[in-house]
This record gives sequence, C-alpha cells and structure tokens, in this order.
Amino acid sequence: MEEIYVVRRRHFVDGVPIRRLAREFGRSRKAIRRYLRGAEPVGKPRGVPGAPVRDAVRPHAEAILKDSKRWTGGKQRLTAARLRELLRGEGLDVGYTVVKEIVREWRRQRQEVFVPLVYKPGELGEVDFFEVLVDIAGERRKAYMFLLRLMHSGRDFAWLYLRQDQTCFLDGHVRAFAHLGAIVHRLVYDNLKAAVRKILVGSERELAPRFLALANHYAFEACFARPGEGHDKGGVESRGKAIRWQHLVPIPSGPDLATISAALLARLDAQASAEPFATEHAAMLPLPEIAFRSARCLPGVGVSRRSLVKAEGASYSVWSTWAGADVTVYAGVDEITIVSTSDERVVVHPRQRFGGRSVDYRHYLRELAHKPQALRQVADELIAALDEPFAAAWLLLVDQHGPKQAARVFAQVLRAIVERGEREVADDVAAALATGEPLQLAVRARVVAPELAVEHLPAHLAAIEVFAGAASDYDALLGGVQ
Repeated sequence: MEEIYVVRRRHFVDGVPIRRLAREFGRSRKAIRRYLRGAEPVGKPRGVPGAPVRDAVRPHAEAILKDSKRWTGGKQRLTAARLRELLRGEGLDVGYTVVKEIVREWRRQRQEVFVPLVYKPGELGEVDFFEVLVDIAGERRKAYMFLLRLMHSGRDFAWLYLRQDQTCFLDGHVRAFAHLGAIVHRLVYDNLKAAVRKILVGSERELAPRFLALANHYAFEACFARPGEGHDKGGVESRGKAIRWQHLVPIPSGPDLATISAALLARLDAQASAEPFATEHAAMLPLPEIAFRSARCLPGVGVSRRSLVKAEGASYSVWSTWAGADVTVYAGVDEITIVSTSDERVVVHPRQRFGGRSVDYRHYLRELAHKPQALRQVADELIAALDEPFAAAWLLLVDQHGPKQAARVFAQVLRAIVERGEREVADDVAAALATGEPLQLAVRARVVAPELAVEHLPAHLAAIEVFAGAASDYDALLGGVQ
C-alpha cells in the first residue's frame, strides 16, 4: 500500500511521468497505471532493467558537462544533441535518447532548490530598472522604470526616467522614500555600476561613493544578488513585468515624462492595500530632516569665451561676466544648476540630450547692448526670454524703423537693463508705449541734481539770491522795441 501511495503522489503531485515511475519502481507501465487507478499491487516488483550503454557512457558524458563551463557561457550552452556529437566523435556510439536522459539527470541533481522566505514588516525591499516605451508629446521614446517594491506589504513605487545613470538611480530612491514617508531597513539590488564599484568575495561589495553616501544618509543596508542570479530578487523582477503588462499597455502618453510617471504612480497607489502597508510603515525607519541631493556635482568646469559651459555632453549658457572662469555644475535628472564662487547669481537650465544646447540670451545683454547686428540675429530668442513690454516695444520699433534701425534703438534699451535692472526698465518701456514717448528718452539715465545746502556755500556767495527768470521779464526788457 505504501508503494501505491508513493507512486500516486509522485505522479499527481510531482508530475513524474509513467515511464519514469516504471523504471524507478521496477514495475511495468501497465502496473503503474493500475496503481494510478487505485488498484491493489499484483505480483512482485521486477528488478530495475539494466542500461549497459548508458552506464558505460555516463562517466565520460558527465566529465564533458562539468568541463563545459570553461568553453561555454551566457546563452551559448552545451545541448544534448551537441554532446552526442562530441561523444560520437570520440568513438562512443550512443543514441540521442540516452544522452538526453544523462543530461536531464545531471542538471536535475545540480538545480538550485529555492527556500520559501518570510518577509517581516519594514525589513526588506527590492529595487530594479526596467526598459519601457512611452509617447512624450507625440514622440515615441525609450524610458527606464525605476521600481522599489516593499516585500511585506507588496507596496510599489515606480518612476520613469529617460536615462539609466547613477543620478536617476539615486533620484529614484529620494522620490520613493519621500512618497512612502519612511525608509525600509534593507534593500536588495543587482550588481549595477550605479551602486557597485567592485565585486569582492561572497556577498561583500565595494560601493560607488555616491551610492554609499545615499545609504549612509538614509541609514539603510544595501544587499546584492549573486552575479547572474536574478531570482535572488524575484519579487521585483516579476512585479516589474506585471506593471509593464498591466499598467503600461497601451503605451502611455503625455506632455512630459513627469506627467506620465505621476499617472502611473497614482494607479499603483490605488491598487495597493492600505492595511498591510500601515503595518509595514510603522516598522520602517524615519525620514531624515534633509533630503539627499541626487544631482551629480561637477566642480571646476571651465566657461568658454562664448560664455558656455559643457556638462554631461550638452552646452549651457551662463552670465557673460563668467567667461573664462571656473564654475560648479550640479547635474540633476531634469535640471542643470550652475554656480559661481564670485557671483551670488545661480543659473538653472532644463537638462538637454547629449549634444544639445540651452542658451538664455539674457546672459548676453551686456554684449548685445553694444552689438546691434548680433542683437538683430537673436532678437526672437531674446524677446521670448524677456517680459512682455519688451516684445511689444521690439515689434513697434520694427514697424516704425525696420529691423536694422530697430536693433540700434533696442540696444539702448538693453544698455539700460544692464545699468538699472530689467524690472525698472520694463516699467519705463510700458509707460512709453502707453504715452507714445520715444523709447530712447524713456530709458535714458535719470540725472538728479544734487541738493546743496546754504551752509555749504562760500561766505561771499551765501547772501546772493538768484531769482528764476520768467517770460514776462523778457517782455518788460523788450518794451518799446519795434
């Protein structure tokens, strides 16, 4: 009866085929089928049939399989068909079925057994990137989904990036912790370059400096999967695939990537269960008072004679007074921030693609005020950056004088902006447009005569009183003159 139970369990639970059960128990396939129908055993078990060819070939075949790790790798694997060719090339006449059984048994004995794990609240999270497609302003782009999954509650945080660099990797953590309102105790990663500088013995890793700074700032423990063993963090692997199928089909679209990411995150939050996350949140680490700055710091970047700074493969304009100096660049996910030690002003640009350029022509007002022809060429870009009164003034000048003379007059407006500030000159320009006053006069420097007190005058001049003249005085002087 025990044999019947074992046979039925091996077949119905473990999925072992009838042919293999007959070989293992020394019974005919007809007897095994009777067992599966619940019939009593009949007769005595036969001895295990011999396999002289397989037994003779097995040691040599297993030796080749063991040695194959040296001359195969990745997706190039030794198959049963190729192993049979190698054996036949060495003079061993063996059939494909025999070789296939040897390979199957050899792999079965070496397959990894997975341990069912228990995830305590707030203890473990898993992180990974996934490649996706999005439509940004009508253009199909490849993007990368940062995904952090809490293993106890199954709560997910996802955000989309156009790059898969270290800055985006760090920014994903900062956004995830801020959104979740707490920090998980341990996070599991692949051995990606953004986090790992060098793989050491066993589970030890030499971390990348900026990732180490992030881990220290938020006080979480970074753990890493074994190289090539993605199933060590199978929770986030399977969840990433599910999100692509469930939430990113059809391909999402929006005016920008931030809008698409926010919509995706809202759907994930709506799908999450509140009670398990509340339990996990109570066991997580608190957030620090100051968030980690994910932007990459690039000190000592030179400013060219064109007053351009090159950072992360793109060019960005700065104030023309910075030309030839060194500045510090903070390269964030969406913005480039440029700081000078000799100036309190900060320049911020939207981050451009590799090879792109972002120029704000307000940075060149001092030069354009003396170069009307250059002003004429960049007038459209400059006017777009200035306030509205300047756009109306430029159009009026072009209508009245043509673009050449308009550039000369508008250069005087720019000179006034450099000397007195954009806001003050904008008020003068708006008033001139309303009253019809010429712009050259409206923006001219105001000369204020200094007030001189009587006590500051010399003694021989203090008693002299000068009366202002009037038109009637001239009439009196001219009286009687024909």
